Amino acid sequence: MSDQKIEGGCQCGAVRYAITGEPMLAAICHCTMCRRAHAAPAVAWAMYSQDQVHFSKAAPKSYASSSEAQRGFCEVCGTQIAFTASFLPGLVDIAIGSLDQPDAVQPTLHCWHSEHLAWAEFADALPRHSELPPFS
Repeated sequence: MSDQKIEGGCQCGAVRYAITGEPMLAAICHCTMCRRAHAAPAVAWAMYSQDQVHFSKAAPKSYASSSEAQRGFCEVCGTQIAFTASFLPGLVDIAIGSLDQPDAVQPTLHCWHSEHLAWAEFADALPRHSELPPFS
């Protein structure tokens, strides 16, 4: 793991975090749950080991968006910050848009493309996976 350190947080500043090291994966997610949670046509996530992410102010409030998943958000301003799931033990996705410098992490693929909105096409050559990408 590199010593890269990036920081981010919510819109109002109540939730702040620092991440050390590179993400395991960075993706643009098209699933219906991410779209609904963010009120957006797609969401860019970076996946880290939970021990890479440290909250320095308030921790995100947790919402069980399904029986398997939790979404972390600022309880003051509502900014969506994190995603954890029982099928991804020990991992946390951080919303790339919540980084102070979102250009620091670039998505490398699209996931849940099987649920993408037809009018929201991205002009890139990144691989598209109908659901979760393989983790090999």
